[in-house]
Amino acid sequence: MQGLSSVFEVLLGFMDKGGDVLWLIAGLLFVMWMLIFERVWYFKFGWKSDVAEVIGRWESRAERKSWEAHQIRAMLISRARMQINQYLPVIKTLVALCPLLGLLGTVTGMIEVFNVMAVTGGGDAKSMAGGVQQATIPTMAGMVAALSGVFANTYVTRIAQRESEFLTDNLTTDH
Repeated sequence: MQGLSSVFEVLLGFMDKGGDVLWLIAGLLFVMWMLIFERVWYFKFGWKSDVAEVIGRWESRAERKSWEAHQIRAMLISRARMQINQYLPVIKTLVALCPLLGLLGTVTGMIEVFNVMAVTGGGDAKSMAGGVQQATIPTMAGMVAALSGVFANTYVTRIAQRESEFLTDNLTTDH
């Protein structure tokens, strides 16, 4: 229990050194990973029943060759793709925001450095170091968050494409 307490203290110290923008990056990262985990959970547990329902609806049709049947097939595929691709644009946007928030942290940290330089006349290196630290930590955190999101987004997007192609291939019109 004491080890957990010390880890929490170190984490809070790190967050304080990074400034307020680091908390914003942490919140964005939390939301991004919750959406990524939701998509992975859906593909692992929810998608199979949805695809079985769509294929069942298609296979229960008596005829599959008319123009109307092709429109129904297109509608079924479109609805399934909407379900498959749910939250993917949001995840992609959050990934793109991570480095931008890191740059915001850089700017706020440099403003702190310039403020110290204005107050002390530029000679107090220890005071300026806090601002430099506040400038670099959010930049690093934004880049790390974006990199982790890029890899996870690529993984989830590939699953979505594969499952969409699987569904399209299984709604056949030849029998």
